[in-house]
Amino acid sequence: MADLETFREQTRAWLEANCPPEMRTPMRSEDDACWGGRHFKFQSEAQEQWLRVMGEKGWTVPDWPAAYGGGGLSPAETKILKEEMKAIGARNPLSSFGISMLGPALLKYGTEEQKKRFLPEIARGEIRWCQGYSEPGAGSDLAGLQTKAEDMGDHYLVNGQKVWTSYADKADWIFCLVRTSTESKHGGISFLLFDMESEGVSTKPILLISGYSPFCETFFDNVRVPKDQLVGEVNRGWNVAKYLLGHEREMISGMGLGSGTSKTLAQSLGEIDDAILAAEVALFDVDALAFAAMSEHFIDQLKAGEAHPAMPSMMKYAGTELNKKRHELIMAAGGSDALEWESERSRGGKAPREWLRTKANSIEGGTSEVQLGIVAKHILQLPGA
Repeated sequence: MADLETFREQTRAWLEANCPPEMRTPMRSEDDACWGGRHFKFQSEAQEQWLRVMGEKGWTVPDWPAAYGGGGLSPAETKILKEEMKAIGARNPLSSFGISMLGPALLKYGTEEQKKRFLPEIARGEIRWCQGYSEPGAGSDLAGLQTKAEDMGDHYLVNGQKVWTSYADKADWIFCLVRTSTESKHGGISFLLFDMESEGVSTKPILLISGYSPFCETFFDNVRVPKDQLVGEVNRGWNVAKYLLGHEREMISGMGLGSGTSKTLAQSLGEIDDAILAAEVALFDVDALAFAAMSEHFIDQLKAGEAHPAMPSMMKYAGTELNKKRHELIMAAGGSDALEWESERSRGGKAPREWLRTKANSIEGGTSEVQLGIVAKHILQLPGA
């Protein structure tokens, strides 16, 4: 305990000395997130400095091994770091699918050469990744994917299409599920990594109801992929895919925690004249606090390798439904003013756009119905599930 208290004091002092004041304010919108990558344009010098110092410290991925660009911290030390960052309102220095999804999969299934090549770049924010999973005919039935990778001897030749590829138009590389055999539905899938600037790769944005478009269609036309960019064994990529999905659902479930501030929804909204609405907000805050406690316990179990395999599905469902409810209450509390779409006063329709965006939360990463089916079968063990 004494060692942890010393670590806390040292961490607090380091953050105080190195976190720019501008990075201690709440993000105003998704545009304030730092994604890194080859083409990322920093919003400010403070944002660039915060990523650089945290990357040098290994604290963008504090629990990754130091040999791969991480901080080499224990679970207890990682929790202290997050607590101290939250205490000063420090922003996340780096949002990255490489951190939340691909990194854990590479740590488990990647070769030593792949870990040394990709993980430090991910940790420093030098490479931005997108996820090539869903296809027009393979969403909930992901194993039905048809994007083909043909063995050409020293490389694979990839042809096909992906859909709902988040930020594909901004990503540097993609981790992609491809079919390398038709003999078995699940057994014929492989997991490839390749550069989005490879010849034959193209993207087309998909416009959402919110007016924003993080999603894209992604097309592959005779894309050459070196064989050393296969993760895991050929035709055994489904194992990698399932492991990564667990981490994706963990990431999406985090939306249930809201903006990351210590304020409850009631504190954020201020005085509410409608007694029934005020009661609904209070009930929501109780659920949100319970979810936060459960989320902390879940993360501890996950990091220790003790979490039930279906737990990410339970947390994903709970977190996305909670986030949808949060924004429904924000809209209700805002009244007709919350419907403003483009005014300066409404910050470009922030409230309604974010409310509409939450509808996708219960679809992406596996629909709520799919998650409930997994919980029913593997946790509750209901008959016929």
